[in-house]
Amino acid sequence: MTATIPPKTPKIPTQAIGAKIFHSINIISLFLMLTSGLQIYNANPVFGGREGLHIPPIFTLGGWLAGGRHWHFATMWLFSLNLLWYGFYILITRRWRHRFVGANDIKALQKSHNSQRLVYAWHRIVYTSIIPILLLALLTGIGMYKPAQFPWIVEMFGDWQGLRIIHFTSVPMVIIFAIAHFLLGRKAGGEKLIESMFW
Repeated sequence: MTATIPPKTPKIPTQAIGAKIFHSINIISLFLMLTSGLQIYNANPVFGGREGLHIPPIFTLGGWLAGGRHWHFATMWLFSLNLLWYGFYILITRRWRHRFVGANDIKALQKSHNSQRLVYAWHRIVYTSIIPILLLALLTGIGMYKPAQFPWIVEMFGDWQGLRIIHFTSVPMVIIFAIAHFLLGRKAGGEKLIESMFW
């Protein structure tokens, strides 16, 4: 008589409540910032001046320039404070050791043939790369929000137009990050891992 070995139940990925809160607030605030930012952009397109390319209203938030600015600056605080507390959270809980790229990830990319290990390495590289992009977006955003109080930020990027171009180019970089973050997360842990990030 042979004993029947029960099949292993797949382990359901779980995330800390802090990570769920961060991801949920982040995706909402990013959506509001992008759509209100496009409303501001339409008032004076970065490329081509007032006759330049305009974004269709369905992709914008605020209805007009002042409305877009109100949404954008209000959401900027939500986004920034969410980023700040999560930074403290991963520092205090020491989660940063598993989030950001290290020497072992670089070695894995050069030598490893383990596809899962390579996904982890690429994911940490992508995760690390978003930090300077977000800091640049926040710095240029503050420069545009309060140019009289922070003229050195405007000077850092040459002039007002240079500041606008850098701030605007941070938008596609954040979108590319979000797509890469999603695809690599799904490749590492499937749909269950993605779902565990939010609920």
